[in-house]
Amino acid sequence: MDLVDIIAEKYFLGQEFLTWLWYKSEERGGAVDLPGMGDVLVVFEKHMLLEYGDGDSFEKVICQGLQAELKEARTGLRMGKKLEQARIMLGRGDYEWNLTVKAGRFEFRSVKTPKTVDTAAEQDDPAAVEGRILDKIGLYEEVLNIVDELFRLYLEVRLSAAWEEELGRLRDWIAGRPEDRR
Repeated sequence: MDLVDIIAEKYFLGQEFLTWLWYKSEERGGAVDLPGMGDVLVVFEKHMLLEYGDGDSFEKVICQGLQAELKEARTGLRMGKKLEQARIMLGRGDYEWNLTVKAGRFEFRSVKTPKTVDTAAEQDDPAAVEGRILDKIGLYEEVLNIVDELFRLYLEVRLSAAWEEELGRLRDWIAGRPEDRR
């Protein structure tokens, strides 16, 4: 099996991860507990792309609006559409990142890092410019680490015996049923 076949076979994992992450983000009001990191704020923002079908009957649906208006995206999940892309805000400590995640190939787009301090006096100082660049690199590394840890948490649950129970809660959430499985 070559790399292209492996990617095609595992394509669903990214979509399932994004759906699971959306569910987890609403489970505790946006807070997702990451072992070793503590709570990370995960908020699905005003843009989602859902896909459905294959070949000629393939369709894409874009859902936009405030978070409260993402009911249309949840309805799409109920109809069997798959979450392919989402705009997400991640927060940890005093920092917030905004990024778009494409599920199928796990691509990150439009990553916006927290602002760093930039004073007019520092603009001409090479050491200050280098420091700001290193800060920015560190912020990119931190958001990638957060996403990696979220995916690791998903895989831990996905590959364990607890997946059946988690899947039931996820299905209840998609259907809009009260969570009585806990």
